[in-house]
Amino acid sequence: MKAFFYPHGGSGNHGCEAIVRTTKNILAKADPRYEFILCTDDVQQDIRYGISGFEFVQSNTINRLSAESIAEKFINKYFHKYSRATMLRVKDIANNIQAKSLCLSIGGDCYSYKDYIPYKILCLNDIAKDKNCNLVYWGCSIGSDCITKFIIPDLKKYHLISARESITYEALINAGINRNTHIFPDPAFTLESSRLTLPNGFTPDNTIGLNISPMIQAFDGGDNVAYNNYRALITYIINKTDHQIALIPHVVWSANNDLLPIKSLYDEFERTGRVVLIGDHNCLELKGFISRCRAFIGARTHATIAAYSTCVPTLVVGYSVKAKGIAKDIFGTYEGYVLPVQSLKSDNELTEGFKWLMGHENEIRAHLHSVMPEYILRAWQAGDEVRKLVEARS
Repeated sequence: MKAFFYPHGGSGNHGCEAIVRTTKNILAKADPRYEFILCTDDVQQDIRYGISGFEFVQSNTINRLSAESIAEKFINKYFHKYSRATMLRVKDIANNIQAKSLCLSIGGDCYSYKDYIPYKILCLNDIAKDKNCNLVYWGCSIGSDCITKFIIPDLKKYHLISARESITYEALINAGINRNTHIFPDPAFTLESSRLTLPNGFTPDNTIGLNISPMIQAFDGGDNVAYNNYRALITYIINKTDHQIALIPHVVWSANNDLLPIKSLYDEFERTGRVVLIGDHNCLELKGFISRCRAFIGARTHATIAAYSTCVPTLVVGYSVKAKGIAKDIFGTYEGYVLPVQSLKSDNELTEGFKWLMGHENEIRAHLHSVMPEYILRAWQAGDEVRKLVEARS
């Protein structure tokens, strides 16, 4: 059976890369007969970071196509719902989707931003439904305030929804999206790691990993308070502890690049000799660095998943429901484990969160060692649920 993964913006977002890699592994373990097709915005980017075992279908871009290049029957069927631009972008993917295939919507956040409507996904879901495909929303997070009357009909098209945390699951159930809706941890919890040689200055088990992203800077309360909190935290670690610091990016897309704020922080503190900048690597190699940190403070969800899954005490600088939901499911609460970026007011709040984390370091690490084996096993079990769906509809 063909298994189509969409949407995928490219592996320069190493969280997206981790989802692609681990989803393929999870499904293949449950049923080795799948043939995997990755519908991607950037084939060359995926190849560069080592994605393999897929047939690639490149998403279309408007500057590569003219309106006349799209099949008229395709236009006539969907023009009343979607713009010509949307249909141009999905044309090649739509033409490759075969009847009764498995179609996984792997863009877990795509419904979770207010005032944003994922027309590309909605259009592809309509096409998959018309072709009697097995339609799965995979590893998703979505807040109750984003489950709007416009989105609900599309959510009800899925034959299976895998929520990656309980806050999303409860929101879906409360909205009446309860047909074959389940909770399974994010597939990236199953990701293996690749341990490269550590750079000079990265002391195993005494280095604090830090990740900052432009995303949290966009969601903070203004006056660059998120960046200033990281600056204050680095100052505290250098002045008050003997820890080294590793600055670790996890997304390097040109329009959303962690290396920009990370390089700025590195330039400020390089002269201290206490700060190491980890360059761009694939997701397995990044997890290898994160796994050797003593503690981790991260903004990118999949950077923090790399830490959680290797039992590194972690503080999340979060901006969405997924950060709270994942922490709640692991620890029973997100209080102390997630610092909502929208609530930041003063420059020392991240430092205070770090102090709390290190004050509870041993018990947090012990708790992670206790719960992670079962939690990761549960992520693998999502593949069995997909297999049962396919068998029931065959």
